[in-house]
Amino acid sequence: MTAEEFNRCVDLYADNLYRFILKNVKDKDKAKDIVQDTFEKLWLKVSDTEAKNAKSYMFTTAYRTMIDALRKDQRQGSMDEAPMIALSHTKQYSDLKEILQEALGKLPEIQRSVVLLRDYEGYSYEEIGEITGLSEAQVKVYIFRARTFLKNYIGSIEKVV
Repeated sequence: MTAEEFNRCVDLYADNLYRFILKNVKDKDKAKDIVQDTFEKLWLKVSDTEAKNAKSYMFTTAYRTMIDALRKDQRQGSMDEAPMIALSHTKQYSDLKEILQEALGKLPEIQRSVVLLRDYEGYSYEEIGEITGLSEAQVKVYIFRARTFLKNYIGSIEKVV
C-alpha cells in the first residue's frame, strides 16, 4: 500500500471506524485514541498490507485494540463511577436512543460488537467473523442472543413511547 492509498483509506473509513468504536466504549476521547492507534498500526504495516484489505485490517485492529482497552479499564476501574441507578427512573420514558444505549450497554462486549457491526455498520456475517475472529455460526448465535436480549429488555414499543 502506498502513502496515497493509506490517506485514501483514512478518508474513507475514519468516520465508520470512529462510530463503531464510540458505540462500544461510549467515551469520545477513548474512541479517538483507539482509532488513532489503529491508523498508527496500519501505518507501521503499510508495506505489508494491500489496499483492498485495509478496511478489514483496520476494523479488526480497532476491535482488538478496543477489547484490550476495555479489559484494561475493567481491571483499573474508574473514580467517576457512582451508583446512578437510584437516581434514575425507568417508567414511561420516551427517549428511545437513551433506552437503546442503556440496553446495548448491558450486553456482553462480544454481543454488543457483533450487533453494532451488523445493524449499525451493515457488515455481512462473514465480514464480522473476519473482524472478530469468530466463525460465521458463532456470529449468528451472538447476534441472535443479543437481539433477543434487546427485545426482552426494551419490551414493546407501546410501553416505551
